Amino acid sequence: MAIEQFTEAAARTFTHEAIPWVPLPGGKSFKPLRFLSGNRGFVELLRLEPGSEISTHRHTGEVHAFNVEGSRELSSGEIIRPGDYVYEPAGNIDSWRVVGDAPLIVLVVVMGAVEYLGPSDTVTSVYTADTLLDLYRRHCQEHGLKILDLID
Repeated sequence: MAIEQFTEAAARTFTHEAIPWVPLPGGKSFKPLRFLSGNRGFVELLRLEPGSEISTHRHTGEVHAFNVEGSRELSSGEIIRPGDYVYEPAGNIDSWRVVGDAPLIVLVVVMGAVEYLGPSDTVTSVYTADTLLDLYRRHCQEHGLKILDLID
């Protein structure tokens, strides 16, 4: 399947319908907005259904997260509501869960990778820009969708 390519240095715009929600396990999905080249990070909308959780994970780079809809409770007990912003420095370890009856949508800018942790902080899985790009491409191919050039 061909990738829509841009050759000029110009702003790129996409309608919300053009970029699909890509399902992830556990009531989660993501809408990719940008994959930073060289596996530097990614920008996405992350959607979780009520009651869903993000298990303990560590960020190798900083993270910026802006709650668009819904609420979540951080492992610290802090409740993040629509319009709230969270900054996580590189190395931050946390977990969180969706609270309330509404789905959660968070705009996330992730630099580096997300490492999911098991017992004794053993890395059990890693999500990078390349990992998510592969999931996006496979989803588009399986559903006959145009693969957009979302790489920076």
